[in-house]
Amino acid sequence: ALEEAQKAIQQLFGKIKDIKDKAEKSEQMVKEITRDIKQLDHAKRHLTTSITTLNHLHMLAGGVDSLEAMTRRRQYGEVANLLQGVVNVLEHFNKYMGIPQIRQLAERVKAAQNELGQQILADFEEAFPSQGTKRPGGPSNVLRDACLVANVLDPRIKQEIIKKFIKQHLSEYLVLFQENQDVAWLDKIDRRYAWIKRQLVDYEEKYGRMFPQEWCMTERIAVEFCHVTRTELAKIMRTRAKEIEVKLLLFAIQRTTNFEGLLAKRFSGCTLMDGTVKKPEAPPPSTNPFLEDEAGTETDEIVIEKSDTDKVFHSKDISSGVYISVVFFHPLPLCCRSYRFDANALNAFLQPKKPKVPDNPFHGIVSKCFEPHLYVYIESQDKNLNELIDRFVADFKAQGPPKPNVDEGGAVLPSCADLFVYYKKCMVQCSQLSTGEPMIALTTIFQKYLREYAWKILSGNLPKTTSSSSGLTITSLLKEKEGSEVAKFTLEELCLICSILSTAEYCLATTQQLEDKLKEKVDASLVERINLTGEMDTFSIVISNSIQLLVQDLDAACDPALTAMSKMQWQNVEHVGDQSPYVTSVILHIKQNVPIIRDNLASTRKYFTQFCIKFANSFIPKFINHLFKCKPISMVGAEQLLLDTHSLKMVLLDLPSIGSQVVRKAPASYTRIVVKGMTRAEMILKVVMAPHEPPVVFVDNYIKLLADCSTDTFQKILDMKGLKRSEQSSMLELFRLRLPAPPSGVENSGSLSLSTPTPEQESSRIRKLEKLIKKRL
Repeated sequence: ALEEAQKAIQQLFGKIKDIKDKAEKSEQMVKEITRDIKQLDHAKRHLTTSITTLNHLHMLAGGVDSLEAMTRRRQYGEVANLLQGVVNVLEHFNKYMGIPQIRQLAERVKAAQNELGQQILADFEEAFPSQGTKRPGGPSNVLRDACLVANVLDPRIKQEIIKKFIKQHLSEYLVLFQENQDVAWLDKIDRRYAWIKRQLVDYEEKYGRMFPQEWCMTERIAVEFCHVTRTELAKIMRTRAKEIEVKLLLFAIQRTTNFEGLLAKRFSGCTLMDGTVKKPEAPPPSTNPFLEDEAGTETDEIVIEKSDTDKVFHSKDISSGVYISVVFFHPLPLCCRSYRFDANALNAFLQPKKPKVPDNPFHGIVSKCFEPHLYVYIESQDKNLNELIDRFVADFKAQGPPKPNVDEGGAVLPSCADLFVYYKKCMVQCSQLSTGEPMIALTTIFQKYLREYAWKILSGNLPKTTSSSSGLTITSLLKEKEGSEVAKFTLEELCLICSILSTAEYCLATTQQLEDKLKEKVDASLVERINLTGEMDTFSIVISNSIQLLVQDLDAACDPALTAMSKMQWQNVEHVGDQSPYVTSVILHIKQNVPIIRDNLASTRKYFTQFCIKFANSFIPKFINHLFKCKPISMVGAEQLLLDTHSLKMVLLDLPSIGSQVVRKAPASYTRIVVKGMTRAEMILKVVMAPHEPPVVFVDNYIKLLADCSTDTFQKILDMKGLKRSEQSSMLELFRLRLPAPPSGVENSGSLSLSTPTPEQESSRIRKLEKLIKKRL
């Protein structure tokens, strides 16, 4: 079987070899058959190329001859089409430039192009002489065809034609508005723009069809006029800089921006984009603003409106939507009565907005020349703002503080609205004039008068505190009846402080929005230079000072009551009764002041919460210090003090909503402060009530309840219990011995603090204290 398999394999290999040999023979046979066909294909392709090249050569030779003949006869209409064809045919011979005859034809084409260029330029110079003779009345068909030829020639020919024509077209303008002419000054700037309007209308009527539409000659004339006008205006303003006034400058800028807006409506601005000219779509004749009736420009007139409060300089162009106004204030009385105003409009303006699209490509093409002189406008705004601040100060002094209006919380001074509305006008106006350095200068002016407003109007009108206590005595304090006046600040003064605080809070928020808006309007490269953080910090200081004044006033009103507490003979108290008169006095002052402050700070709840927290942080330590002055204290006296302390604690916990019909839960941060502070006072009294025998138990109980390892505090507790010096000495020695060891790494000192008790421990102590009070009662 193996031998048979091997034989079969050998036979298979033999058959495969025979097939391979036959395939090679077949391939060789096919090559011999197709050899002649390939030769014929190559011959056909070469013959076709030769015929095509000969045809092109014939066309080129004939075209060059015709081109030279038509050039001599100035047949530019036929030349325009022929020249383009000749140039296209010549491109096929670029690889044959080594042949002398081809090279000679290429040189003849180049010479014809040069001759055409010089000839066309000469024809335009003859038709539109730069000087000496008057310009012909209208265009010729020859020049129109010549422009078509210039499209095919070197681009420099076309640029030369455009340059000479525009220069000749604007030559009259340079003569009429020379620097020494009366019409060249800013007050007659309208005449410049009226002149170019007439010229453009005249051009479109006479020469509109002479130049190809893709040349955008009307736009080019307008753009060149803008460049020349900007240069001329800059020159004359440098020469007569001292004569520039704010009204005149704003008038010129307004008319110039109006003109730039008209250009944007009529033209696409394609000639401003790196010299690349795209063929624009032909606009309908009715959209040409230069063909509008002259009566339509009467809406551009400047008007001065006089009112009872100020002078407003308005300027508006209906077509472009550009509006410019500047307010010139004069000293008239301004009502300083505190009121609430709807600032939604101002805030809506100050909120960042998306930029308007599309932008005007002609913006600044002329008005850029006014930017170096905008210091006149900035100085004017500086002067106006200075007068405005002085007027605010004078009106406040003349009419006094605002009348109390408890029903309307969050009242702000009206001068705040006036200031930011004026800032809004200035910012809009300056952004229309320039978004560069003048905006930075205006921002500096804003910063200056924001600080002045904060110090002169807000801080300068805060009521001043007095050091005396109005001659109050303990007897009169204890006998004072409900409704008697003890607070240092009157109702009007409290309302004024709250009004100033609300105003400062509004200024703080609006200043942040003002900064965002300024950054939006200024150039991107200058954004980092706008920073109103310092001014916002100033308003924050005013807010802090206002809160501190309110705290000091209520705190000072409670001082006589605390002094009366420390002067009472607590060792002679025989029984525990209702709350003591000093507690009633403190509660009375709290009920008098806090509702007024809360109602006037209704729109700024966070600052009312700050007031409550600061008052608690001030009153509770002062109460504990006066508590230490109550010595000696009997057991019954300590129980009475414990009852008084609990009453004060309940009042303080209810302080944020005291006297209010709507009961709100006090903020957690405030509640923690009151509970921690008053619980300490209760623990002090509990330690005082505890027997001092045996001493070890008393000391351990003190350390456990108060968590205070200060020997000074322990000494005060002993003084309150009325112990003798000898007993105190032994107690102090025992106290030092029983003190827990300080943590490692902490040096020994006279005052050590134990860990703060947990909320569960505090809650447990409160429950124990309440049980103790109920038991005593």
